[in-house]
Amino acid sequence: MIQVWNYVCILLDLYNCEIVGYSAGKRKDAALVQRAFSSIKQPLRKIKIFNTDRGSEFKNVGIDELLTKYKIKRSLSHKGNPYDNAVAEATFKILKTELIKGKQFQTLEQLALELFDYVNWYNNIRMHSSLGYLSPVECRISSLKKVV
Repeated sequence: MIQVWNYVCILLDLYNCEIVGYSAGKRKDAALVQRAFSSIKQPLRKIKIFNTDRGSEFKNVGIDELLTKYKIKRSLSHKGNPYDNAVAEATFKILKTELIKGKQFQTLEQLALELFDYVNWYNNIRMHSSLGYLSPVECRISSLKKVV
């Protein structure tokens, strides 16, 4: 059996560690990131800052145009500084441990379906100690109730 690599892109809200956008694809490129942005349910104009590492899939004309269109400020991690992306890196580690470790997805479609299920579970059911043992969605709702 020939092994084929597929890639996952997740977009996090740093406030509550909620996965707000995600995609899976055959290539680690700008299209993968753009598909993740297109999966975000809230209006993109509400996003103020987009922080990433310095990968070419994040720093290119297509992503620049998307960020400009929605007036989203770009924040690139500093070279050699892993702390800028610490929350995202920790989330990737969790994703690899809980969803991917030891699995071989037969198709990209299977990966996409299981990623969809995982994101739903991660956002709505999985408790996070850093959020007072609430799920990201519970944390967001609780915070909104305090504001109102």
